Amino acid sequence: MLIEKYELEVFTPPCEPGAERFSAIAHLPNDIRDVFPYLNAALRGAIYEPAVPSVSWRKAGHYVVFHPDRIAVSNVEDRDAAIKELEGIIALVNRIWEQRDQIEPSYKTRRRPTGVEIYKLLPRTNCKACGEASCFAFANKLAAGQVQLEACKPLLEDPQYALQREELAALLDVDLPAIGPKR
Repeated sequence: MLIEKYELEVFTPPCEPGAERFSAIAHLPNDIRDVFPYLNAALRGAIYEPAVPSVSWRKAGHYVVFHPDRIAVSNVEDRDAAIKELEGIIALVNRIWEQRDQIEPSYKTRRRPTGVEIYKLLPRTNCKACGEASCFAFANKLAAGQVQLEACKPLLEDPQYALQREELAALLDVDLPAIGPKR
């Protein structure tokens, strides 16, 4: 087991006094950087930064960052949920570490695409079918991991956007039912 114990810190982010959301950090007594290439391989959409070193990942609306000496998770609705989320992430890290002989480590670095890069590939119809006020607003939320690409109905349903759909799926490293599994 890679992470056997940790010191837990749960707080409201200092940039949001009185916030209704919480963040949590597990302070680790041991260095976990050896698991980073395995996390990079196993966690879909992970961003591995070996120079930092860190791995960042979006998980169900939460932003998770793995550092050698700590794991942080943000955007959790209350203290109990923050604790539960962080404990689940630690269990995931331990599972990946225990299965590392079955995982091809990935040292590939990626970067998160910007809202502008995403916007250029969207239909730009401003139809609001995704629930956002504009395609630009949708692109920025998509870049931040707050919405899913599948919410853009014209992109998924209109054949004229097939090439953009494929480019966006590759850029975002996602599977889309309309185009089949990621290659």
